[in-house]
Amino acid sequence: MNARNPIAIISIASCAALALLAPHLLKNYGVYLLTYWLVFVVATMGLNLTVGYAGQKSLGHAAFFGIGAYTVAIMMKAGFSWWLGMPAAATLCFVVGLIVGFPALRVQTIYLAFATLGFNTAVWLVMRNEEWLTGGTFGINGIARPEVLGLSLKGNMAYYYFVLAATVLMGALLWGLLRSPWGKAFTALRDNPIRAESLGVHIRNYTLLSFAIGATYAGVAGALFASLVDFIEPGPFAVASSIMLYLMVVVGGPGYFLGPLVGAAVGAVLPQIIPDIAPALANWYLPIFGAVVVLMMVWLPDGLLSLPDRIQAKRDSRKASAARMQQGQANVGAPL
Repeated sequence: MNARNPIAIISIASCAALALLAPHLLKNYGVYLLTYWLVFVVATMGLNLTVGYAGQKSLGHAAFFGIGAYTVAIMMKAGFSWWLGMPAAATLCFVVGLIVGFPALRVQTIYLAFATLGFNTAVWLVMRNEEWLTGGTFGINGIARPEVLGLSLKGNMAYYYFVLAATVLMGALLWGLLRSPWGKAFTALRDNPIRAESLGVHIRNYTLLSFAIGATYAGVAGALFASLVDFIEPGPFAVASSIMLYLMVVVGGPGYFLGPLVGAAVGAVLPQIIPDIAPALANWYLPIFGAVVVLMMVWLPDGLLSLPDRIQAKRDSRKASAARMQQGQANVGAPL
């Protein structure tokens, strides 16, 4: 997405206007769902960096999401402010992300996916079994929402705008990162690690950073999620959630900056609204979603946002073929 492209500018402006005005057109539950969507947008931003831009395979993202949520919940239960809990959650996820990134230095592809899967399972077992810390299956409730300059964010509308501001900030930071030398190093690592190393990219450092920064985004999202739902338990942070987060990135478009917006809408919000708009499909969403993902892997492997690029590529190919044909006809008709 080129920020100087008029179409891109119009799209960004339209999305901004819609984000600001949409809550006023919805009821309380609709505002809650919009906030829920934004939380998962932040989480999938981090996974998109790890998977889509750096080319690593991670099936443990929900564990970082849960670490962020539980860190804030535990610290607030101990009497600390949300504004201390959120940076602590982000920092802890960054450090754990560095540690989890080490297997990526020795194993790749499916083996790395299994390693992160095992990490997610271990974290989930701690959340479920260590009742003295996490509350176990009973969870932790009464997670208050933060205050900003003395203003309460208890209402869904106020909290929505707070999460929207956080999402824009995290998106701006990611945008700057991707356009920096670090971002170019990540994409070089994804496209061809050997060539990237020959160009001076430190494979070890950038592989670890891709996990650590992605985990930090999940930690921030977890902190926002904990205050949104007011109650957390181990369920939302199981392996199945990591797989769903991965599918959100795949559906939206790995390596596309706006992919998390689309992927989170399909994977997080759509299951919540289908029982209301299409009750007959309520029990069939996951099978249908799985079938759609399989078909996408065959026909649209780069996600929904790759569709305009594929259409443009076909148009360019047809134009090039037509130009070659005209050139050939001109050469045939030319005098010897």
